Amino acid sequence: METRYLNTLVASVEAGTFSKAAESLHITQSAVSQRIKFLEEHFGQQLLDRSGQKLALTPSGHVVFSKAREILDKEKELLSCLQDKTAQKRISLCCTPTFGMAYLSQVLNDFLRQNSDLADLKFVFMQTEEALKGLRHEEFDLAVIEHRLDQDFAGLDRFAMPDDEMLFVVASEVDLPAVDGVVALEDLKRFRFFARRDGCSSKEVLRQNLKGHHCDFDCFDGMVVSDDLRFTIQTVLAGGGIAYLSKALVGNYLASGQLVGLRVEGFEHSRGRSVVMLPQRHEDVLLSALLECLFEVVSPFWRPKMIVASDQGGPRSV
Repeated sequence: METRYLNTLVASVEAGTFSKAAESLHITQSAVSQRIKFLEEHFGQQLLDRSGQKLALTPSGHVVFSKAREILDKEKELLSCLQDKTAQKRISLCCTPTFGMAYLSQVLNDFLRQNSDLADLKFVFMQTEEALKGLRHEEFDLAVIEHRLDQDFAGLDRFAMPDDEMLFVVASEVDLPAVDGVVALEDLKRFRFFARRDGCSSKEVLRQNLKGHHCDFDCFDGMVVSDDLRFTIQTVLAGGGIAYLSKALVGNYLASGQLVGLRVEGFEHSRGRSVVMLPQRHEDVLLSALLECLFEVVSPFWRPKMIVASDQGGPRSV
């Protein structure tokens, strides 16, 4: 016997009427009646008392109903076991372009070595607000983003990692007066500035800094907007202008002396960096393993702090 007949009996008793059972099963009321009739003919017993406003089980109906529930529960258990056996490990993540260029390849290499049976890994690059919007719509499992220090994370769990240091960078051969790595804003204004598009947190941080000095991006001697970080770095290396970039992104060029990193007195040269996910997702075994790889690559000597959304929607530390 097909279990759909037993399922129809259970649904009819729980719903109380054939019409409501039909709605829950997404079939016609006539189909429900026919299935119950089939069961009664099969067992040679009346199973339901139809005389009242609500369907009631007969003594024989009670026996069949009880066994039907047991059979259906066993069927669910069997399907669950089979799904566990055939389930494929999948994961998707989003990150901002800076993190992607600076860290993602190492993170994924470590993660894939530890999870060689992973069936499907997807990742996309997005700016901060786009990433948070996609995360809230469950387009991916987690996001790694750089962000303004006052970024709103309402309704999301996150791990706050060490802040990302931002610097003005120029080619080493560029003649730019600086004292102990500090330069005057007026000396930077004579250069062409390479900026990211609106929505990038580095641009927003810099905009706030410039606003504090009563100016904007038009104070520079021209501006180029590009989403291609490699193009920006190579152009600055060639002496084509200046850019405001993450120190993590250009660390090798700074160490080799090809680029010089500069600060402006009175500027905020930090932005936040966080791993963000929907509430409680960090308890997922696979995501937990990915988090460990992230932390080991980005902050091996500093354990990120878990922050969860409070009942009021703002963050609180735990």
